[in-house]
Amino acid sequence: MPAYTMDFDDFLKLLSKIKNIPLPAETSHFKMMPPFRRELLKRQEEAIKNAKQAGVMALFYPKDDNKTHFILILRNTYKGVHSAQVSFPGGKLEKGDKSLEYTAVRETFEEVGVPEKDIEVIKPISQVYIPPSNFYVQPFIGISKNRPKFIKEEAEVEQLIEVELADLLDASSLAMKRVTASYKIDIEVPAFKLNGFTVWGATAMMLSEIKDLLQSYE
Repeated sequence: MPAYTMDFDDFLKLLSKIKNIPLPAETSHFKMMPPFRRELLKRQEEAIKNAKQAGVMALFYPKDDNKTHFILILRNTYKGVHSAQVSFPGGKLEKGDKSLEYTAVRETFEEVGVPEKDIEVIKPISQVYIPPSNFYVQPFIGISKNRPKFIKEEAEVEQLIEVELADLLDASSLAMKRVTASYKIDIEVPAFKLNGFTVWGATAMMLSEIKDLLQSYE
């Protein structure tokens, strides 16, 4: 259990402080970066120039006596590089999307059922490149003033994972995990252990930046 909790009203005050400060970016990402990532980026220098774009939403909301939570999803098992992975709701930039922020909001509605009107986007954080799928992913921090009535998209989402923010901020959430990646068999990577799930790779890098942003004013 975390040593403390974060009340949603306190969280909103914290967000107002971090809204316009510089992003830690690579400093935060490096902490949760898989050891083979730099090698992959070198190999894919040409592919990166034509990378596809995606937007994801780190959506925070109050639950259980006003404690701050955020939503992650466990993706369904399928034939693809993101099969059975834990991630933020989100997806690729579609032809009709006016911006990546719009993409993130649209996909949050499609995957977990939170309407656009209930999401207030606070700020974008640093993009993360995902080598296996050749995507640049733009994460956004958003809030819902009330706990959403989540509806999971059955075709893509296996499970909704509601995480208490205090669990992420607790040092005990950090771990090393042995995984089978697309590029290397059985390798140790830095990860977060949240609600019994192991979160690593791009999503862990995004969470690391959010954690550092919040703790800079804690």
